[in-house]
Amino acid sequence: MTEDVDILIAKGMIVDGTGSKPYKSDLAIRGGKITIIADELDAHTRLSIKADGLCVSPGFIDMHSHSDTTLPFSNRLESTTRQGITTTVMGNCGLSLAPVSDEYIDIFKKEFEMFSPPGASFDITWRSFDDYLSEIERSRVSSNLIPLVGYGAIRIAGGPGYENRKPTDAEFDMMRGYAREAMLAGAFGMSTGLIYPPQVYATTEEIIEVAKVIGEYGGLYFSHIRGEGPTVLKAVQEVIDIVERSGCIGGQIAHHKVAGMPFWGLSRETLRLMAAANARGISVTCDQYPYNRGSTSLISLLPPWIHEGGIEELLRRINNRDIQQRIKEEIETNQDWENIVEESGWDKIFISSVKTKKWKDVEGLSISDITQVRGYPDEYTALFELLLDEKAEVDMTMEMMGDEDIERIMKSEYTMIGTDGAGVSPTGVLGHGKPHPRHYGTYPRVLGRYVREKGLLTLEEAIYKMTGFPAKRLNLTDRGLLREGYWADIVVFDPETVIDNSTFLEPHQFPTGIHHVIVNGTLVATEGKQLDSLPGRVLRKR
Repeated sequence: MTEDVDILIAKGMIVDGTGSKPYKSDLAIRGGKITIIADELDAHTRLSIKADGLCVSPGFIDMHSHSDTTLPFSNRLESTTRQGITTTVMGNCGLSLAPVSDEYIDIFKKEFEMFSPPGASFDITWRSFDDYLSEIERSRVSSNLIPLVGYGAIRIAGGPGYENRKPTDAEFDMMRGYAREAMLAGAFGMSTGLIYPPQVYATTEEIIEVAKVIGEYGGLYFSHIRGEGPTVLKAVQEVIDIVERSGCIGGQIAHHKVAGMPFWGLSRETLRLMAAANARGISVTCDQYPYNRGSTSLISLLPPWIHEGGIEELLRRINNRDIQQRIKEEIETNQDWENIVEESGWDKIFISSVKTKKWKDVEGLSISDITQVRGYPDEYTALFELLLDEKAEVDMTMEMMGDEDIERIMKSEYTMIGTDGAGVSPTGVLGHGKPHPRHYGTYPRVLGRYVREKGLLTLEEAIYKMTGFPAKRLNLTDRGLLREGYWADIVVFDPETVIDNSTFLEPHQFPTGIHHVIVNGTLVATEGKQLDSLPGRVLRKR
């Protein structure tokens, strides 16, 4: 019998996302879903894709993304779509674009100006989490989106904001209310970024009190943990404690790493902590990107107290010579906070993005390089002048991870893949700066370098970490696998050529070897070109 289908993918090597061995088969799509997986299909089709010698896998699920910060400027998510990502978890590190309160909207806007491209801005027309998701649905997008509510947004909207204190009872009630509204609107859980203000001021007890609401609705707790260097074990244990005491169904440790050469090797212990938690019924997993550099805002080099009151107060403080001296002393004596200068060193901290012409030529240089080239007496002088001129809106990358930890974490049974990046583009408003290559190359790098070249993972293991495992974690019952009746989120790639091309000095480059990307049964990218189709959906948790 001849079938009528929308898309036929013929003679591909099926890597189905379960971790099972690949097998050769045809695959048919109709009405947005996979209808038949079988040999030698007889079908009338609108579009036929010849996949001889190519792998056909589920679309990649990005467990840790910040594409919500670029969506207001482009709904095409080019750098992530072109590497095969069909579903994106957004709202990570406590940084979600909702909820928003009328009283503190100016503070909230200033928070997100930090992530806006030079000269660009966007209007925040929503207040509730539900209104925010509805706005995205109206604007449409290239890939599916899974929303998290950020604790930073909750603390600004209803709590003490940038004040270093415990919330009052009334503030706790408001924060719980915002968390509840987000969960009812379809959030999959709550995220924190515990090195970032204002979340750095939140105690474990404070987070647990709000996370209990997330637990009531069967949500997950995602966390950029409180420290990834000398305090990494304590920070991993904090996630376990929050999950256990809040009643959340599980915890997800964001972009898991060990930062700083003196601490390399501690991944043995972090993974043991996770294993022990899982053994006693506390579900804790993690995600990872395959690079030895991290990336964040340059203001993360400063001690937590500098951030109290928000960006304007920070700038006022660092313009004071006495305070500059205090900052220098605290960085050099390593107080109890995430000290990135100690973990990396000035020569391994690189400027990736600025917004003024004055500093444009330093993109890609280390702070040590800048100090030498511009003739500053020391790195602190360079740091303070750069932050003041740029109004603190500077991004950096930091070389801090060792290959042994990267590979150990990647092989762990608890690890999924995530970009910690966003959908950017080589052209237009999102083509500025030298962003971390993970924006363009995370998944092709795993498949090319760690599967094909190094043999660290088998192909089916890697695809499981990119698809079936995150789908299971998120309880997506009809995505993440190649099965009949599942939504047709699919990537067709060449296992012999797939590789990342993006580098730290030339990041705006798409990968090689990703031939076709399909979202909800619609082709969105093919043979080096992204189409105008926008079939993505906001996947609201029910």
